[in-house]
Amino acid sequence: MSPPDSWRGKDEKRVEIKRIGVIGAGQMGSGIAQVAATAGYQVKLMDASCSQLDKGLAFIAKTLQRNVTKQRITEEEKSQILSRIEGITELKAAAEDSDLVIEAVVENMEVKSQVFKQLDEYCPSHTILASNTSSLPITEIAAVTNRPEKVIGMHFMNPVPVMKLVEVIRGLATSDEVFQTVEALAIQMGKTPVEVNDFPGFVSNRILMPMINEAIYAVYEGVATPEAVDQVMKLGMNHPMGPLTLADFIGLDTCLYIMETLYEGFGDSKYRPCPLLRKYVKAGWLGRKSGRGFYLYHQ
Repeated sequence: MSPPDSWRGKDEKRVEIKRIGVIGAGQMGSGIAQVAATAGYQVKLMDASCSQLDKGLAFIAKTLQRNVTKQRITEEEKSQILSRIEGITELKAAAEDSDLVIEAVVENMEVKSQVFKQLDEYCPSHTILASNTSSLPITEIAAVTNRPEKVIGMHFMNPVPVMKLVEVIRGLATSDEVFQTVEALAIQMGKTPVEVNDFPGFVSNRILMPMINEAIYAVYEGVATPEAVDQVMKLGMNHPMGPLTLADFIGLDTCLYIMETLYEGFGDSKYRPCPLLRKYVKAGWLGRKSGRGFYLYHQ
C-alpha cells in the first residue's frame, strides 16, 4: 500500500507522510501502530518503559497471529507488517525522522503538554503532531508548541484495529492542509474520519460518558444491580454491551478523568461524576485491567 496524499505547508513544499511515530505502547498506542503498519507506513512505537514496550509489541504480534488463524491475512503479510514496526524507548529517536507523530500517553494535560513540548523540539519543521486524547482540548495542547497550525486531534476508538471511527479534532489554529492530510491518513488506515470541533469530550465522550455516569448513579441510588442496568440497555436499547461492562472495559479511572474534564470544561452539574465512581477508583477497582470494577475478572 502506498501512503496517502501529501500536503503543502506554508513554504508550499510537498511533504509525504511515510514515517509515523507513535508515543505510548499501551492498548491504544499499540493498536494505532498496528493499523499504521498494516496500511504500509514505517512506524516507530515508543514507550519509556521497556516492559510496556515489550507488552505492546507482543499484543500486536498476538493480534496479527489471530488474524492469520482466521485467514484474514497470510503469514507473509503478518511478517511484513511486523517488519514495519520498530520499538524504541527514546522520544527523540521516534520524533527526529517522523512525518507525523501520534501521541497516545496517559489522559493527563500536564503529561501530554510535556510530551508535545519535547516533540516540538525534536521533530522536523514539517512534522504534524497529533494527539489521541479522548477529551482534552487540542488548542491548549497546541499552545505549548511553536507549530499550533500543525497540531490536531486523532481520537481512535478502542480496540483500534476493529473500530472504524476516528474523531479528527481541529484546534483553534489547525490549518486546512493539516486537517486534510490527517483525514486522508485515517482513510488510508481503513478508518472513517469524522470532523469535530474542539470542545470538552468532543462528540463521542460528551455523549457516552454522561450515559455511563448515569448508569453508575442508577447502581449508587439502588435503582438496580449492575447486571440489571446492563441487561436493560442491551435488550431495550440494542446496545452490544451494557454501559457498566463498557465502563470496566474502558477503565473506571479513565471514565472518571473524562467526567472531571467535562465537569470542569462546561461547569454544568449534569457532568458531576457519581460518588460511587470516585469510590471505586480510590479503591483501585478500575475494571478489567485491575481485575475488578463493576464485575470481577480473572487476571
